[in-house]
Amino acid sequence: MTESADFRSKKLVLNHGGGHMPALGFGTLIPDAETTSRATRDALAAGYRHIDCAERYRNEREVGEAMRAGLAAEGIAREDLFVTTKMWNNNHRPERVERAFEASRDRLGLDYLDLYLIHTPFAFEPGDEQDPHDEAGNVIYDEGVTLLDTWRAMEDLVDHGRCRAIGLSDILLDELQPLYESARIKPAVVQVEAHPYLPEAELLEFCKKNEIVFLAYAPLGHGIRPGPLEDPVISRIAVRIGKTPAQVLLAWAVQRGGALLTTPKSAARARENFDIAALPVDAFDEINRIETRHRFNQVVNTGSGGFLTQRE
Repeated sequence: MTESADFRSKKLVLNHGGGHMPALGFGTLIPDAETTSRATRDALAAGYRHIDCAERYRNEREVGEAMRAGLAAEGIAREDLFVTTKMWNNNHRPERVERAFEASRDRLGLDYLDLYLIHTPFAFEPGDEQDPHDEAGNVIYDEGVTLLDTWRAMEDLVDHGRCRAIGLSDILLDELQPLYESARIKPAVVQVEAHPYLPEAELLEFCKKNEIVFLAYAPLGHGIRPGPLEDPVISRIAVRIGKTPAQVLLAWAVQRGGALLTTPKSAARARENFDIAALPVDAFDEINRIETRHRFNQVVNTGSGGFLTQRE
C-alpha cells in the first residue's frame, strides 16, 4: 500500500464488457428533483465521470437531463462517462427484466448503459408497485423466481448488446458465491455498504480473487451520527495529514482496491469528496484496526430500500 497516486483519475477494469469504472462515483439517491439536477451537474463540474442511478430512486429522468446539460457545459463526451442503473425488486421475473432495463434507459435518455445491477437479491411481487404489501402491512415476496433465473435474463441483456456489463447490489457473500459459480457471465461489479465500521473484508477478498469490482456505497456511514465521520481514529488522521475526515474515509475505501459512491449535495462538498489521494501506510493500517462494527442499512435482510429519506 505505498501507492501515492491521485485517486481522482483511477479506474478499475471490468471483467466483461470492456469497461473501465472510475473509482470515484457519484450516487443519485436524492429525494427531490431540484437537488438531484443541481447536484448531478455539480458532480460533473467537480470531475466525477461515474454516475450511479436506480429505478428505485424515482429520479432517473432528472439525472438524465442533468447529465446531458453537464456534458454540454463541460464539453464531455458520452464515452467519457460511466453510467450505472439498477433494477428494482418488483422486476425480478425474467420476462420483466428487459422491459425494466429499457424503461430505465429511456428515462435516462441514453443509447446504452455501462452497467446494470440487480438492486437486491430479493424478489417482490411482480407489478408496478415498488413496495407491494399485504393487508397486514408485510412485504409480498415472489417465491416463484430464483436469483439465478433473474441473472439469466441479465445475461441475455449483455448477449443482445443492451448493456455492456452486469452485476449485483446489496448481496451477502453467502448469496454471491453460488450465483457466481452458476453464472455464465460472471458479475462485473458488486455494490454494497462498506466503511471502516462494516469493512466486508471477506467479500472484498472474494471480489479481488475473482476480478469483480467491489463498489462501496455509504463509505462515510451515510453521514449518520455517531458514525465513521466522528471516529477518533479518523479525526486524528485527518488533522495529521491535513485532510477532512470525509477525505480520509474515501481515500481508505479506494486504497483497499475498490471503488466508491458518495452523494454530495453541494458544489463544495462535491469538490471535497473528489479531492482524494492515497493515505500514508501507517494511517491506512490504523483504520484497518478499527473494531467498531455497525451496518447502517438493513436492506440485505429484507430487500426494502434504505436511506431513502436520509441525507449524506
